Amino acid sequence: MTDRRPAPSPATSDRPRGALTALCVAVTTSWGLLYYSLPVALTPISSDTGWSHAAITGAFSAGLIVSAAAGLRVGKVLDTRGPRTVMTGGALLGVLALVLVAWAPTLPVFFLAWLLAGAAQATVLYPPAFAVITRWYGPRRVRPLTTLTLVAGLASTIFAPLTAWLIHHLGWRTSYLLLAGLLAAVTVPLHALFLNRTWSDIPAAASGTVSAQIRADIRALTRTPRFITLQATMALATLTLYTVTLSLIPLLLERGVAYATAALTLGLVGTGQVLGRLGYSALDRTTTPRVRTVAILGAGALGLGALALIPGPYWLLISLAVITGAARGCLTLLQATAVSDRWGTQNYGSVNAVFTAPMTAIGALAPVAGPVLAGLLGSYSAMTTLMALALAGVALASTRT
Repeated sequence: MTDRRPAPSPATSDRPRGALTALCVAVTTSWGLLYYSLPVALTPISSDTGWSHAAITGAFSAGLIVSAAAGLRVGKVLDTRGPRTVMTGGALLGVLALVLVAWAPTLPVFFLAWLLAGAAQATVLYPPAFAVITRWYGPRRVRPLTTLTLVAGLASTIFAPLTAWLIHHLGWRTSYLLLAGLLAAVTVPLHALFLNRTWSDIPAAASGTVSAQIRADIRALTRTPRFITLQATMALATLTLYTVTLSLIPLLLERGVAYATAALTLGLVGTGQVLGRLGYSALDRTTTPRVRTVAILGAGALGLGALALIPGPYWLLISLAVITGAARGCLTLLQATAVSDRWGTQNYGSVNAVFTAPMTAIGALAPVAGPVLAGLLGSYSAMTTLMALALAGVALASTRT
């Protein structure tokens, strides 16, 4: 039986002029400051405070778990009240979190800062932005979703060097104060000026509540075997691809690749993500949701398997890393469109928040999963083999979604 894509609900609210550009800039800045700044600051913070790397990254991972939980509520608010208030408020919360990071005199306060940052992430990163774009564009959503992910894919390229430069010249505490100011100056006005205050099809008197029937519809959908299978498939795919790409440098060092070449290869994974996202529109036009899910996850499994088993030469390993990056780039758009492709855009914010919560939470495990599994299995190659097998199993399971 072939998949039949349901007719998406039409966009229900006019887009403010310049809204997509504003959203792209705001989301890119939020990714750069609320997510990518900490990996850059990790060693300077540890050296200054004496806190271990594990403790610092533990605060970050705890924030990601908070983000997953908070996203459930954010999705409901987006559906019923519109994006302006919740996303502007989230941006302000992010500013507060970064100020608290800069001030944190103790590790518990530092943890609290990243818990607040996680709550802010739930309102300003991809899931809420995907919900807003899906509402704006309806059946024409793939191109603007691709545009957003292409622009936001530059977040680490822009903000990692900026963060490093600031820390080198000013120290990490002063740098985080400046980053908080930058987040306030860019994201708060963009959200406040370019997002809808309310959706035009929701009466103001009803905008603050979700009817019992809507809640029942959402529960019924999110508890179906197909939804749960797809949700688990995407979560496990996220874990496998992110775990390996985040561990790419030690994996290549095991093969005798020089550190500089390994670091360059990791950077080229980002190039692969861009290429994958550029090619996703063609897949969307020519395949069913099920076929492209299997194809993307299968390609990712093949890329991971080749990285695990092929010792060289270097140019081939680099090519395989780019292919794996392309699969990871496609996965982002696959996650953004999985719900709307299969069930339409009705209650999209709420349903997609439930759908993406496990992916956000499991993403918190990826930075530590690679080193832990490599230690247990004896090598990064063995860890990558395990991830390739897991992703192959996930690709097979996706034939039922």
